[in-house]
Amino acid sequence: MSEMDKLQQQIDDLEYKVAFQEDTIDQLNTALTQQQSDIERMTIQIQYLVNQLQQVEPENIASQADEPPPPHY
Repeated sequence: MSEMDKLQQQIDDLEYKVAFQEDTIDQLNTALTQQQSDIERMTIQIQYLVNQLQQVEPENIASQADEPPPPHY
């Protein structure tokens, strides 16, 4: 194999590696974007639940004595 063939092979290998890395970066970017969207959606849902829990009045919660026993008793 001549020196030119070796250099061309090295260039081809580097081009292959760069293409593979670009594809991997694109896949990671897509996954990261999806995760960020999921986190934002879950943050909104958690905030909604926190607001709902803060609105629960203690007098609206049944005491343990008021609760009937489970059916298996």
